[in-house]
Formats: sequence, structure tokens, C-alpha cells
Amino acid sequence: VQLQAFGGGLVQAGESLTLSCVASGTIAIVRDMGWYRQAPGQQRERVVRVDRGGVADYVDSVKGRFTVTRDNVRNTLYLQMNSLKPEDTAVYYCNGDVIDRRGRVGDYWGQGTLVTVSS
Repeated sequence: VQLQAFGGGLVQAGESLTLSCVASGTIAIVRDMGWYRQAPGQQRERVVRVDRGGVADYVDSVKGRFTVTRDNVRNTLYLQMNSLKPEDTAVYYCNGDVIDRRGRVGDYWGQGTLVTVSS
């Protein structure tokens, strides 16, 4: 099982960016998924966690600006980020709680994608 994140880049404050994360491999089901981020010199923090039904829990700092969606058929997670701020600058990681076809449960991380927001 692998998770791959895409879509990072350099944007100006106020602009938008969409991240994608694809889970692939011998997957039976992807349960909860999430986006996390780690800014330079800081600990990784949870941005949003979403269950299979689409119920999401956002960190306060992104509420109203970020929207998470998922496609359970394609095992893909998205993060639409609007009104970006310089403090959103970080490496963004996707995470998934996956049951593989042998019934094993695992917690998987993508490789991270860098988002840089200039002021």
C-alpha cells in the first residue's frame, strides 16, 4: 500500500491550491484519511481528518478556507485550500488508515508535498 500526494507549489497570499492524495496497492478499504502539515521548525499538526462518509474535522486555523473531499472508489483524497496565508506554508502529508486484502490494518503516510505561500 502506498499513498502519494500531489499538488503543492508556490502561490501568493489569497490564492488557492488543491492537493491530491492517491492510495494504491492491495487495498480492501480505506477508512479514515487526513491531511497533516509540518512547517519549518515546528511539529507536524493535523489539518483535517475525514471518515468514509465525508464527515470532516478541521483544525480551527483552516476552517472556512480549506475543504476536504474524498473519492472512495478511486481511493483519492483532496484538499481545496482557498485564501491561503503565509502561515499555511508547510510540507503537507496525507495519511490513511487502510485495510489490505489480507485483512491487515495499517497506518500509511504519503511522501509530502510542499506548499509555499508568499506575502
